[in-house]
Amino acid sequence: MSRSRISRRFKPRKSSRKTLSLAVAGTAAGMPLTAAVSVVTLDLLKESKRKQRDAPRPGTFESQVEESPLTIYTDGDALYGDMLQAIDAAEHSILMKTYIWKNDEVGQKFIDAFNAAARRGVDVFIIYDGFANLVVPPSFYRQLSGDIHLHRMPAAGRSFWKAPLRSTGFNHSKILVVDDEVGFVGGYNIGSLYAKKWRDTHLRAAGPAVWGLRQTIARLWNENRDPAEQVPWTPPHSWNPTVRVVANMPVDLVYPVRNMYLKAIERAQKRIWISTPYFIPDQQILRALILAAQRGVDVQVMVPKESNHVIADWVSRGFFGPMLKAGITILLFTSSMMHSKTATIDGEWSTIGTANIDRLSLSFNYESNIEVVDPGFAAEMEKVFRSDREHCEEVNPERWNSRRRMARVTEFALKPFRPVL
Repeated sequence: MSRSRISRRFKPRKSSRKTLSLAVAGTAAGMPLTAAVSVVTLDLLKESKRKQRDAPRPGTFESQVEESPLTIYTDGDALYGDMLQAIDAAEHSILMKTYIWKNDEVGQKFIDAFNAAARRGVDVFIIYDGFANLVVPPSFYRQLSGDIHLHRMPAAGRSFWKAPLRSTGFNHSKILVVDDEVGFVGGYNIGSLYAKKWRDTHLRAAGPAVWGLRQTIARLWNENRDPAEQVPWTPPHSWNPTVRVVANMPVDLVYPVRNMYLKAIERAQKRIWISTPYFIPDQQILRALILAAQRGVDVQVMVPKESNHVIADWVSRGFFGPMLKAGITILLFTSSMMHSKTATIDGEWSTIGTANIDRLSLSFNYESNIEVVDPGFAAEMEKVFRSDREHCEEVNPERWNSRRRMARVTEFALKPFRPVL
């Protein structure tokens, strides 16, 4: 048999070559993912064995902005104490919207306080997220008095098939409004773990901003309800208060928190100091921060060194390279889980709220932030940031660029998760 006939006989068919190419490509694509799964699994095992430590507590900070007294909390025990005191003093109405509500000692105190208020004749409206509390027995919430208006918010509403965007979104807000006179908002969920083991930030406000907090709860509660079951509308104290609420409302297809951040970052001239537990920005937010650093602004982003979501940590690290190259300072909070969602810019503008710098918070969830333009309040916010910075490690650009190859592979393989975290 001639050589030419042999070569023709054993020449792979085109379909076979295509199949082989696809197999090789699939194997090549699967290798980073396999490596990523291995690394993340190892980190999850480490996390399960990690001992919880008490979080640092910088203190409680006070500020007066026009007619609005503001209190910044960094201690869960102090916050819960003041929230319960406000509930116990309620005379007319209590509205609460929360994400996680644990069935522990702290959670039970809120159950008892709400029931006592209802017995006094106070109108109590409560919304809590169903998905976030899947592990909490329904019997815990059944302790609430039948006189309390209660809504367990599903991940997808009844109108999902008609209007999917308006009928989805986790209720990630944490708001309490009492008698339309005082409101609380920030990162703290309700539970013993958050009181002592997590470093978080919350705000108490009186004055014009309370109307905005009330409205974020009332608007969601009143959706698809008969007028007799709705939270009644009340007029705002002022049209454009200095302390104002910026709230994402998927039911109205409104997501202003992202735009709030973009506008503030674009205005920055001196410094941008951000604290967020999960830093997974979209390209516009990332670009705004990089451009600010390139024009000489001191941009510092504080995240936990090890958060409660290992995958989010790894996805976040995928942004560190371009940030460090632009001159952005990355601070890793080491003392505990850091859950604060705050920012302060140029000693003028500040925000405290429930929104993370990630895709879910900025374009999907119900979120509520307070925005304050006031030098005195910004000075208190900077005190908090400086105190937290003492518990941080700064990411060194040279060491980061020489990190192990497996870390780079894991960061690359997890890029597809960015839009859903």
